[in-house]
Amino acid sequence: MPYLSKPHSYWHCLTRLLLVALLVSGLIACGGSSGGGTPSLGEEIKTNTNTNTWAWVSGANTLNQAGNYGTLGTANSSNQPGARFASTSWQDTSGHFWLFGGQGYDSGGALGNLNDLWRWDGTDWTWISGSNTVNQPGTYGALNTPHATNIPGARLDAITWIDSSGHFWLFGGEGYDSTGNYGDLNDLWRWDGSDWTWVSGSNVRNIPGVYGTQGAANISNQPGARTGAISWIDASGDFWLFGGWGYDSGGALGNLNDLWRWDSSQWTWISGGNVQNLSGIYGTQGTADNANVPGARNLSVGWIGTSGDFWLLGGFGRDSVGAAGNLNDLWRWDGTDWTWMSGSNIVNQAGVYGTLRVADAANRPGARSASVSWMDTSGDFWLFGGSGRDSSGNNGRLNDLWRWNGTQWSWMSGSSGTNQSASYGTLNQHDASNVPGARSGLVSWVDSSDNLWMLGGKDTIGHHNDLWRYRP
Repeated sequence: MPYLSKPHSYWHCLTRLLLVALLVSGLIACGGSSGGGTPSLGEEIKTNTNTNTWAWVSGANTLNQAGNYGTLGTANSSNQPGARFASTSWQDTSGHFWLFGGQGYDSGGALGNLNDLWRWDGTDWTWISGSNTVNQPGTYGALNTPHATNIPGARLDAITWIDSSGHFWLFGGEGYDSTGNYGDLNDLWRWDGSDWTWVSGSNVRNIPGVYGTQGAANISNQPGARTGAISWIDASGDFWLFGGWGYDSGGALGNLNDLWRWDSSQWTWISGGNVQNLSGIYGTQGTADNANVPGARNLSVGWIGTSGDFWLLGGFGRDSVGAAGNLNDLWRWDGTDWTWMSGSNIVNQAGVYGTLRVADAANRPGARSASVSWMDTSGDFWLFGGSGRDSSGNNGRLNDLWRWNGTQWSWMSGSSGTNQSASYGTLNQHDASNVPGARSGLVSWVDSSDNLWMLGGKDTIGHHNDLWRYRP
């Protein structure tokens, strides 16, 4: 299904869950030097004493900017990714931020899906791989064989993770297959720092899932093509995948609530249904039960807790009675069972904001999808924006920033209303009056000093390529 025909307003963003997981597991060494004597991201922040403030760091403060690619492989202060949303991102062992694809603007200002790969070293952008023009098909090569000409097709809303070797993995999304046809994808790719390798899945679009026996790994198993899923990586290095908008076991298209594990060679269907648009089974709040399962959904966010549990928040999908809409339910997966932890089991709930920067048991973000999330080194979870409900129940883009401390929510920054404009201030200067505008479909990461970074997204008018930093 083409992106614009999804059953909700422009969305997308995901979470960079793998960055969260790797921070907890120690696989990411954030804040590394960017080379040439340039301070790390964390070191740059330490020179500024303002807390609970935003700084506009890079990119434009106007919409729909074309990309400035420069020379492939060469950093330059004038390089800049074009405005985009629903990209994917990760952070390497040197603390550099990497950006892939999304829907946005290419070097000529054309709007479409992208497959460009970028690296941010704390100072400059470098175009590393992929095309500087939109809507490119994938070049798959031979299965499990890296090659310099291999490249995933242009896409948005894929999911990502990093393994213990520092390799970047990419799964699915909505975009172009090997023949140039557009649809949902279930291809699995690995980037080793030099070349792409097609590892699993199909090189054509809209493939149904092959579920096999629940709990049993099999070489023939594969999740169906999908977009807007969420992912995480466990302490054993296995990759987990939940939900999204895609194809079930019968080839029907809809929201999914299937949970999968990839062990580096095979897929295992772990939990949830093998058909689309299933309602949630909530059980008793705070009580784990084998029968519990979140409803089918896409564009959720999530993170890994300090004990290794996976947490899931919101998205667009089905509630306890099968109604479709934005959700604000909070779930925990302990490796065996789901537990409904907080929020409502009914769609389209308004936010309860309380007092700015004061935690309260009654506080909760409004129902939303396509938000962006981080986790800091203290184990607190942070949530920004998306498309959803404000304090009055109005629907629109959000720019509210929230923190979850494990038991309660705090509203930390931004507005309790919808569709707020940005206040950019002076480039690279933190100020209490600065704030990003309301948007959905951003990407994010966190540096070694617990500063929160986010890039791009889409508001009600167009696409952004601005880079922001928040200092807690």
